[in-house]
Amino acid sequence: MALPSARCWSLCLWGAKRWGVPALVARRGISFKLEEKTAHSSLALFRGDTGVKYGLVGLEPTRVALNVERFREWAVVLADATVTGGRHYWEVTVKRSQQFRIGVADVDMSRDSCVGADDRSWVFSYAQRKWHSMLANEKAPIEGIGHPEKVGLLLDYEAKKLCLVDVSQISVVHTLQTDFRGPVTPAFALWDGELLTHSGLEVPKGL
Repeated sequence: MALPSARCWSLCLWGAKRWGVPALVARRGISFKLEEKTAHSSLALFRGDTGVKYGLVGLEPTRVALNVERFREWAVVLADATVTGGRHYWEVTVKRSQQFRIGVADVDMSRDSCVGADDRSWVFSYAQRKWHSMLANEKAPIEGIGHPEKVGLLLDYEAKKLCLVDVSQISVVHTLQTDFRGPVTPAFALWDGELLTHSGLEVPKGL
């Protein structure tokens, strides 16, 4: 006899917990929070470490003391999860920010560098009302997206691609072709306003 759907779902959740496997892990991509110990002192985390806001140095420092994991020169913070394979998708809500960078970085990139300024990170930059892709401080312009309320990022590790996604159209705006050499992690730089991250999402159909 078939189990009622509610009971079946409960058993699925029980089985996942019993074997230490998160529910729906096979269907969802990377799930992360922002890693406070990496955050520059001008950045403060909020909403359960899923958001980051910019403040003047000394006015809104993070709660963690200076350490070797923290970015020292630039307002950068990394996520607390790494990617070594697969396709992953997450979104970023932009709140009152006119200058930021979003993408991925090697987990052990220099804490004296900024994401996009070296060959250990791959980002999309928004500044002066314009988008650019960035790698090793080389910029390429991106057209057709404007100032967003929310954008998506699609990381295909095996295909060595990082894509900027227009969430209103569910379409790829720009693809950054690169060469990942090891584990990477979502990365963010911010010089005003706030960013809020949304992870653990399924890759939208058609991407």
